[in-house]
Amino acid sequence: MAGTLHIVATPLGNLDDLSPRARETLAASALIACEDTRRTAKLLAHCGLDRPMVAIHKFSERDRLDTVLDVLARGDDVALVSDGGTPGVSDPGALLVAAAHDAGIRVSPVPGPSAVAAILSASGLPGDRFVFEGFLPPRPGERRQRLRELAGESRTIVLFEAPHRALSSLADMAEVWGARTIVLGRELSKMFETILRGTAAELLVRLGEGEVKGEIAIAVAGYDGSSPSGLAGDDRLKAVWEEAQAASGGDTRVALKAAAKTLGIKKPELWRRLAERGLVRD
Repeated sequence: MAGTLHIVATPLGNLDDLSPRARETLAASALIACEDTRRTAKLLAHCGLDRPMVAIHKFSERDRLDTVLDVLARGDDVALVSDGGTPGVSDPGALLVAAAHDAGIRVSPVPGPSAVAAILSASGLPGDRFVFEGFLPPRPGERRQRLRELAGESRTIVLFEAPHRALSSLADMAEVWGARTIVLGRELSKMFETILRGTAAELLVRLGEGEVKGEIAIAVAGYDGSSPSGLAGDDRLKAVWEEAQAASGGDTRVALKAAAKTLGIKKPELWRRLAERGLVRD
């Protein structure tokens, strides 16, 4: 009889969040399939466990399927974990789980921590209907296009973001989505946990222009039928720029500074976007 593939949710940061059932499952498994063996080794040490591990990440998952399936086929259990949270949710694991199903192997979830549920619960935004978008595209043009595609989404939107892209993503949200309520969670459940709520422009000011550190989850209010800023996307950019120009009496430097502040982006980035749309000349 084949073993069971257990999908074990592990702490986002605070190791005490590991459930007793999750610990028992790890202890009883013949193999731990994990995203990063170093991270999982720390978790196992915290639990006083020493179990064999195999790395299952985006570069190795397909190549390691047979190794894990062989262990399951001989009747032993395997625990699948990620670096933190629930495996398969913007983390590796889906290929292994699908392969186990195809092989007729029992798959059983061991629920627990989830960054999606954590940020949603702490956001104060509607959680009865929401959409999870994972990570936004890393390239600025593709990211803004994806934000435009999501502009009419009425459900609360939950996203993940890399710390080195957090400020640029917030700037893009300010441009495309305007003044919607956004809740940003950094280092959830960890010592330096930070949860900020406001518009994208306000969050940019609060985060400053320095380096943003830590894993980030974001919840965004859905579209309510009327853009909170009155306009969105290219129309808003043009309107803000024309308003700033009029208020400055034609002084481009003053207008650029005012518009950049309104949109929550840096002046060079604003100038680039204006030039892309033919609103200024380089």
